[in-house]
Amino acid sequence: MTVEAELGVLAGVEDEVQAEESHYTKPEEVIDFATRTGCDSLAISIGTSHGAYKFKPEQCTRDPKTGKLIPPPLAFDVLHAIEEKLPGFPIVLHGSSSVPQDEVDTINAHGGKLPDAVGIPEEQLREASKSAVCKINIDSDSRLAMTAAIRKYFDEHPEHFDPRQYLKPARENMQKMYAVRDRSR
Repeated sequence: MTVEAELGVLAGVEDEVQAEESHYTKPEEVIDFATRTGCDSLAISIGTSHGAYKFKPEQCTRDPKTGKLIPPPLAFDVLHAIEEKLPGFPIVLHGSSSVPQDEVDTINAHGGKLPDAVGIPEEQLREASKSAVCKINIDSDSRLAMTAAIRKYFDEHPEHFDPRQYLKPARENMQKMYAVRDRSR
C-alpha cells in the first residue's frame, strides 16, 4: 500500500470540498510532515487549483489578440525549495488541468456556458514534469473532453438516447486528449 499526502491548500472545488484561497506548501514543513505521516508521495500547493475555473479573471491578464485569460505562473521557487528539502521524494500536483480551450469552445458551441474557464498552461506542466513531480492530476480535463464530445453528439444526433451511442465518442475524445498529453511531455 502507498500513501499520498497533501500539504498546503488548493483553491477551487473538488467533490463537496471548497476552498476560496490557496496557501502554498511551506518548504520548511515538508520534512517533518513526510516523516510523521510516513507518506510515499507528497501533493504540494504551488498555484494549481481544482476545477475548470482555477483563477478568477482579476488574478489573470488577458491576451490582447484572443481575449483569453492568461493565468499567473506556478510557484516554481516553492517546488524547488521542497525538492531541496526532500531530494528524490515523489511530488504530486493536484488540480493541474490545463482546461483545453478547444474542449471549452466545443462545449460552448453546443449549448454550454463556461466563460473564462482557464487552467494551468501546458508549458508549465511540462516544466514541472522535469522535476521531482511524478504525478500530475488532470481530472477536469477529462471531464471537459467527455462533456465536449457528449454535447456535440447530442447536438448532431438529438434523436439518440442510448448511452452506448454517445459514450463511445466521449471515451474516444478522452483517449485522444491523453495520447496528445503523453506525446507532449
